[in-house]
Amino acid sequence: MSRSPQTWTKCLFPSSILHMCRSMADTGPAPSSFPAEPQVLQFLQTSFFTNSSSAEVFVVALLGDVPIFTLDPDNWSTHFHWPWALQATAEGDMEKIKGQVKPFLRNMVRYIHTMVWQAQRDYPLVIQTRAGCVLHPNRTSLGFMDVGEGGRDLITFEVERQRWEPQQPSLLAELASQSLTSMKAVTGLLVHLLSISCQTYILTLCRYGRADLERQELPVATVFPRTPRPDQLLLICRVTGFYPRPISVAWLQDGQEVPPGPALNTSAILPNADLTYQVRITLAVAPHDGHSYVCRVRHRSLGTRSLLIPWENRSTAPTIGITIAVLLLVATASAAWVWRWKHR
Repeated sequence: MSRSPQTWTKCLFPSSILHMCRSMADTGPAPSSFPAEPQVLQFLQTSFFTNSSSAEVFVVALLGDVPIFTLDPDNWSTHFHWPWALQATAEGDMEKIKGQVKPFLRNMVRYIHTMVWQAQRDYPLVIQTRAGCVLHPNRTSLGFMDVGEGGRDLITFEVERQRWEPQQPSLLAELASQSLTSMKAVTGLLVHLLSISCQTYILTLCRYGRADLERQELPVATVFPRTPRPDQLLLICRVTGFYPRPISVAWLQDGQEVPPGPALNTSAILPNADLTYQVRITLAVAPHDGHSYVCRVRHRSLGTRSLLIPWENRSTAPTIGITIAVLLLVATASAAWVWRWKHR
């Protein structure tokens, strides 16, 4: 059993969404609204299909690493993480799309079940979708939409070519890409959403959420050692609590930046629970090599200044203290022996 592209078009998108393209004004955003750095808006959807009659759908929207909203998998209601995110979604295209989320998800689940049946695939099945756009400060934007199955790329939507392409040699990928490409109305809507609506939504989010999105948090840096073996010392510089994400952390040896190499290891920039970030950089050196080491941190919140955290090699302090104690003990013993020898 198969259905025509026109039938699938109606199944995937309600008519109110399909006709929305004609009513949307294709106008560019105000110049003052453009962010100073590239912004990435993405919608991540994970769908679990346990059998031919059930599915669980999870959706989260992110602007960079900042969560905008999530979808309750039980009733498909939208939960906004910020009051300004709700305000931004009440404007323009997103307000029209918001009211059609549940019908779209229901029809999407039916469509996937049919594709699975036609491809004769077995359950359970996991389908993941990543869609959104990148908006650059020069007003250029790039939309994207990728679908994966079981942790592997399945199909991708090429916005400029307005067609779907399979990403694996499977019957499911071939059927889905051909079926979706044949839906011209859906293709036109996706192009509009990924090329125009997405960038407009970014600008609206940036306008309403400027106080939170443009905040600056100072980095806090600490330096500490690790000794994996007697002939090696690992100097670790941990930087945390900073926002926004871009940061520069480097080790300086005698005032000169240590270049990339096997002795230097920098972790990925990871998010903290409070929407700040952390990173660490590790330098392998020889103990007591006679060099001075400083961890240098550069971040927007610091302005033109740099945060400099020197490594103080305290390992020599106990040695000096023990030496002094031994010398004092020897001197005291010698003086006592001389005193006794004179008074015997």
